[in-house]
Amino acid sequence: MEKVIAGKPITVNEEGYLTDFNQWDEKVGEAIAAENHLSLTPRHWDVIRYLQNEQKNQVALSIRRVGKSGVVDIRELYSLFPNAPLKTATKIAGIPKPASCI
Repeated sequence: MEKVIAGKPITVNEEGYLTDFNQWDEKVGEAIAAENHLSLTPRHWDVIRYLQNEQKNQVALSIRRVGKSGVVDIRELYSLFPNAPLKTATKIAGIPKPASCI
């Protein structure tokens, strides 16, 4: 399905995850964050860039792996993305929902 995000048409799946990462840019990420009642800080962007890099390297993502990444610990991840942290962070990052997320 198509959805207008940050003023441009973006293809998303039924859960709102982008289906084509090439459509993502920081304005799209900020708009998705705003939909999730988040205002992105530099720490949010550190996590988002880490997740995008891991996706690019085809690394399976989990909260535990992110927490041990050295980028952010689990407590901070939950404080940055309070509701479903990995789901929310990956959605903002424009990457697919991790298989570890129900």
